[in-house]
Amino acid sequence: MTKYGAKKTEIDGYIFDSKAEASRYSYLLLLEKAGEISNLNLQPVFPLIINGKKIGKYIADFQYNDQDGNRVVEDVKGMATPVFRLKKKIVEAIYEIQIVEVR
Repeated sequence: MTKYGAKKTEIDGYIFDSKAEASRYSYLLLLEKAGEISNLNLQPVFPLIINGKKIGKYIADFQYNDQDGNRVVEDVKGMATPVFRLKKKIVEAIYEIQIVEVR
């Protein structure tokens, strides 16, 4: 168990940090098979580089393309911590994307 009570769950050989994240993965797989989304990636990494210095990284839960070809980045959250909120703002500013929080 983690400090927030999430239980690691395995699906298709991938270990997810929570049942909610594993459930979202299963749902996204169905959407991909149905042609609703494409290019599903797990845990894409976004380096946090400011003024040429790497200050850290942000790892999202999922990234995929919607039917219009737009990139969608998702993070499954039971509770958004202050660190997550800060990293989210930095990634959105650097990469000009919007991170979708899935509850």
